[in-house]
Amino acid sequence: MVSSRIFRQRLLWYLICSGIAVLFLTPMIWSLLTSWKTPNEANAAPPTVWPSKLSPENYVALLNYGDGMFHYFGNSLTVAGLTVGGVVILSTLAGYGFSRFRVPFKGTVFLLLLVTLMIPFQSILTPLFLVLRILHLQNSLVGLALVNTTFQLPFSIFMLRNSFDVIPHELDDAAAIDGCNSWRMLVRVFLPIALPGVVSVALFAFLASWNEFLAALIFLTDSDKFTLPVMLLNAQSGYLGSVDWGLLQAGITITVLPCAILFLILQRYYVSGLVSGAVK
Repeated sequence: MVSSRIFRQRLLWYLICSGIAVLFLTPMIWSLLTSWKTPNEANAAPPTVWPSKLSPENYVALLNYGDGMFHYFGNSLTVAGLTVGGVVILSTLAGYGFSRFRVPFKGTVFLLLLVTLMIPFQSILTPLFLVLRILHLQNSLVGLALVNTTFQLPFSIFMLRNSFDVIPHELDDAAAIDGCNSWRMLVRVFLPIALPGVVSVALFAFLASWNEFLAALIFLTDSDKFTLPVMLLNAQSGYLGSVDWGLLQAGITITVLPCAILFLILQRYYVSGLVSGAVK
């Protein structure tokens, strides 16, 4: 009786998880199938589910668009890499400081840091534009990376502060007895333990920067500096302003691949990092 009930519960759980998986995978599968249709078939109404024949025309057109897709791919990778590097370094140091050091008004400063999460990005676009122009970083991949880093830092610091908080304070005393200063304690003791939290922060920063569209559209003006999302906005325009669905879905498929591969490689750290970063 008990085993039968457990079997039904597990079956219900698997059915629910399978339904959610199908719900999330359907748009990706649709994009993949559409990207391999001919341009005429991809724009047909009503749309067809399966391509009548596999055609690489959309991928060829995408590869040859503008300066070449790999050029824009490199721009996105540069911005994402700079963002991840900046977020990981700054949030690790800040999270370690908020967790381990006694600083006056530390709680108030941390609260003010979290309040910035409630500021809509769109409301400060004009001040950001002016600041980047003063710093001569307008129309620059470095400037765009700095903007992305700024908006990722509050959440990242929150995650890593909590990740460091769950580490027992007895390790501090043991490391101090062994002659470790604060810097060596962070590098040799805390970082290996908090690695899942660091990986989670890096993954969040990469995904946010890789998919960022509005900031790249506003702060980048030269076409050779466009990132993939902005390039796809221009490349999707077909005859007389129509949308080239085949080319657009091909671009979406290529854009999703790095995110999916990175997540599959780091998912073990990502899941444990969310748990350690969310529970103090």
